Amino acid sequence: MAQVDKKVGLLRKSSSNKKPLKEKVVLMYDEIFTKEDPTKTNPRFWDELFLMKVNLEYLEAKLESLDGEELMKIKDNINSLFQHCIQALKAEHQIRVVNSLQTLCALIRGVHQKNKPTSGFDIINMLMGFDKAELRMKNLMESLDILLCGEGSESLKSLCLKLLLCLVTVTDNISQNTILEYVMINSIFEAILQILSHPPSRREHGYDAVVLLALLVNYRKYESVNPYIVKLSIVDDEGTLNGMGLVIARALFEYNTQYRDKEEENQTGFFSALTSMVGSMFIADADEKISVQTNEAILLALYEAVHLNRNFITVLAQSHPEMGLVTVPTTPLPTTPTTPLGTTPPSSDVISPVELPLDADVQTSNLLITFLKYSSIVMQDTKDEHRLNSGKLCLIILTCIAEDQYANAFLHDDNMNFRVNLHRMPMRHRKKAADKNIPCRPLVCAVLDLMVEFIVTHMMKEFPMDLYVRCIQIIHKLLCYQKKCRVRLHYTWRELWTAMINLLKFLMSYETVLLAKHNIFTLALMVVNLFNMFITYGDTFLPTPSSYDELYYEIIRMHQIFDNLYSMVLRLSTNAGQWKEPASKVTHALVNVRAIINHFNPKIESYAAVNHISQLSEEQVLEVVRSNYDTLTLKLQDGLDQYERYSEQHKEAAFFKELARSISINVRRNLAFSTLSQEILLKEFSTIS
Repeated sequence: MAQVDKKVGLLRKSSSNKKPLKEKVVLMYDEIFTKEDPTKTNPRFWDELFLMKVNLEYLEAKLESLDGEELMKIKDNINSLFQHCIQALKAEHQIRVVNSLQTLCALIRGVHQKNKPTSGFDIINMLMGFDKAELRMKNLMESLDILLCGEGSESLKSLCLKLLLCLVTVTDNISQNTILEYVMINSIFEAILQILSHPPSRREHGYDAVVLLALLVNYRKYESVNPYIVKLSIVDDEGTLNGMGLVIARALFEYNTQYRDKEEENQTGFFSALTSMVGSMFIADADEKISVQTNEAILLALYEAVHLNRNFITVLAQSHPEMGLVTVPTTPLPTTPTTPLGTTPPSSDVISPVELPLDADVQTSNLLITFLKYSSIVMQDTKDEHRLNSGKLCLIILTCIAEDQYANAFLHDDNMNFRVNLHRMPMRHRKKAADKNIPCRPLVCAVLDLMVEFIVTHMMKEFPMDLYVRCIQIIHKLLCYQKKCRVRLHYTWRELWTAMINLLKFLMSYETVLLAKHNIFTLALMVVNLFNMFITYGDTFLPTPSSYDELYYEIIRMHQIFDNLYSMVLRLSTNAGQWKEPASKVTHALVNVRAIINHFNPKIESYAAVNHISQLSEEQVLEVVRSNYDTLTLKLQDGLDQYERYSEQHKEAAFFKELARSISINVRRNLAFSTLSQEILLKEFSTIS
């Protein structure tokens, strides 16, 4: 022990004396990179190495400087370094453990850079040797599990998670990372859950733990049985699930806050920036939006939780006060790195580290509301690839929610009313709604508002067809629940009807441009069938009889658009061409809409003529509608309240594979292993005995 103290004392002194000579740890690295066994000249080589402050930059640079053939020549020494790193994880002195963790990170990343198809060596063989790989990885994972679950230093837990994230993300495509087979066999799932269920650990490491879990779940998820998928799907501990939900909510909340602050900053500096603007204001504005980076990693974690675990649905509605950023005096923690990890993680120094109690005077919120606000921001600008992917994933998550019976129950619950301030894209023809004017309503109203907002704001030549289809599907699934359970939702349905009619008008106006890229008839059919849903079953879920009257009024008022649509699809369905069949489906779907128009229009004209009125008011038209329902004949259409359930593997596999790849690259890019200050370590580990 005296010898360790003496060496630690020497390290303290040496850290303050900067000499032009190579530091001792660098000289020891150089010995490893020779063909000779370093213990031949110094039997205590490995003991001494892990007492010294790691020089990550030198170690990684040294590995990078060697080609594959040169690296193979020192394979035995690399194997020994890897083995002794794992042994040092069980050391009594935590400085050894920290140094071994950082060395492992550098070693794994450095060797993996050489693992090219032409390099002629296998990564597992290079690090561990084929014959020892299973044992080495078992020991490594066991040690990491013990460190993560123990009562030890937060720095060690942080480094353990960084090492695991390093291990997972060394390849762009995580499914090609053969080392992860050992992470599947030697699961650290329970350790991740323990971090999420324990408030102090969750505050320090929750973000890294959630991102790690999301990535592990995506390892070869379609090719083999992934134990992390199986285990995540059956978690039923309320505290653990709530902990995961809180980590996700905090990350999304911080993004929302950063965006709001950026927006306010832009509005404040708008006039001063006018002189420097070149080109369109809208382009400049779009550039500003992109500066707040989206967080696909945390969104993927939310998706996996919602998609795999039905128990997590309850977490979406778990009330908590609207989170606020507060200034909290913090003592610098010896964590590594100080640089945030992942895409845009929450910074622990600005979010209150205490679990906030519910307060009757505070506007309560929940994960779903925070997610809806996040979605309303990222779904605005779909021209940027990251935002497009985020917007698509938001809609996929909402699709899963809209299919879930329990989720629908709380979405439509009249006793759970919230004021949800969604972000609305600035548009010249409408005023910005004041926050205080937003009513408290069931959460499904906010979901519908989000769908309507997207429909209204994305009618452009670079048409996001896939996102529109998903929007309409979500609305349809919500209506199916309302019809089935006879939920009479007090919602401004007219806004939805108007948005859908304008969408049909847009599809016709840009028919030639859009048909060159998309089958617009698929979307048109879905929109028309939504109207058919309202026409056929509206009396079971619209809030009042007058709402049903208003539906007919809107169809009659906008009859020209439906007439034009019918002419377009009739033209294409009677011509032999690629659009004949999809167009004919729309033709048949329009039968009831056209029946309403053809039935009521002559009666309205007759009413106007008899009463000598050139232009009827809305109330007069409604009076004609109410008086002539009895003579209207509609055709019963089958399957309007049926839909195909969401299936990831069959339709979305390519999307999630590419998304996991993007996240892996982003996490690796932001993963920092800055060496810890030896002084801070000594202070934190002052209990070394």
